[in-house]
Amino acid sequence: MILTATRRLLVQRGRAWNFYRNFKWQAGPVSQAKKDGLLERLASGRPIIGDGSFVFTLEKRGYVKAGPWTSEAAVQHPDAVRQLSREYLRAGADVIQAFTFYSTDDKLQYKPGGGDSISDATNVTSAQLNNAACDIARQVADEGNALVVGGISPTPSYTDGKGKETVQKEFETQCKIFAEKDVDFLLAEFFAAVEEVEWGLEVLKKTGKPVAATMRICSEGDANGVSPGECAVRMAKAGADVVGVNCLYDPDTSIQTMKMMKDALDEAGLKPYLMAQPVGFHTQEVNDVKMGYMMLPEWPLAMETRVISRADAHKFARDAYDLGVRYIGGCCGFEPYHIRALAEELAEERGKRPLGHDKNCLWGDSLGESTVLASKSKNSRKYWETLKPRTGRIESQQTDDRIHPSSNGTFHN
Repeated sequence: MILTATRRLLVQRGRAWNFYRNFKWQAGPVSQAKKDGLLERLASGRPIIGDGSFVFTLEKRGYVKAGPWTSEAAVQHPDAVRQLSREYLRAGADVIQAFTFYSTDDKLQYKPGGGDSISDATNVTSAQLNNAACDIARQVADEGNALVVGGISPTPSYTDGKGKETVQKEFETQCKIFAEKDVDFLLAEFFAAVEEVEWGLEVLKKTGKPVAATMRICSEGDANGVSPGECAVRMAKAGADVVGVNCLYDPDTSIQTMKMMKDALDEAGLKPYLMAQPVGFHTQEVNDVKMGYMMLPEWPLAMETRVISRADAHKFARDAYDLGVRYIGGCCGFEPYHIRALAEELAEERGKRPLGHDKNCLWGDSLGESTVLASKSKNSRKYWETLKPRTGRIESQQTDDRIHPSSNGTFHN
């Protein structure tokens, strides 16, 4: 049985490699005819590649403030947001997400303990930010055959116990803009509590647009102890066309959580499409901790040695696809080259390679052209898949006993 499975995998990889070598795809002018929407694309059976990290990447580039993690850069530095969006489009993303993370008025004006706001967005309103973000996303999406998604995320009002009506008013401000800008679909993402997701879905569904919903959970479930399976079922029953997970955990853990969701959905007879957008870091020490990678000593300013490799991204794409996940992207730490790896791994299933494939050293194939002898021996998939990257730091350890003692502490939005 093991030999048969191995042989099947080798045949599959061989076919994919032949596809990469022989497939010729030329970018041309994008047709102005009506694009297939999210549900039409998913119904075709072909996987959709999402985009990747925004707040984390833009913080590194100097356009987002660590701590608040709000998205006022859409107003203050639109060119930076536009450039990153274009990088994801070139990498193969089928979806460009409007940069609306943490963009409700209560978050933009949030003052911890009643003191001064810690955000740089106190002069930016939710309406202004969401307007600007949608315009940027549409401009970039129309440069390719991509869809625009408008997203909502957790609110301080929910964490502070202000109730359903207050929380939904925050979402309604965003959804009014999403409807006016005619985004292609909507997303509720990064939620810790399924109850808040349900409140958000009530608002999103009123637009009549397709809706996806993802939570930042692992096998331990949501902030209130609701299991991943029950979270998935409740999101589907609340009207989500696509359900899944995003952020906090690495690809392997996200796959495990998605399997729990899928099993529960199958048992309940529900058939939403599945979606996974993990972080682009190795987080094995905290994969059963509710706050995930935020409990690592390195988070958020020293995560570089934990970044997943391109081979890891290829593996995630294949594992997710084999599980039945058809919307596959990334969250914090998933850079454009990681998204390109997802698109390349599933090129045969998608029927195309990404725009930037002509400059892609896929599995080191172009290293054979190098004049550096040491590079020539690295031009194979086997080399990069079997490589065990090291940090380069003498004091690095395989395990970490420095995890924050309050690792199962309270959530806050």
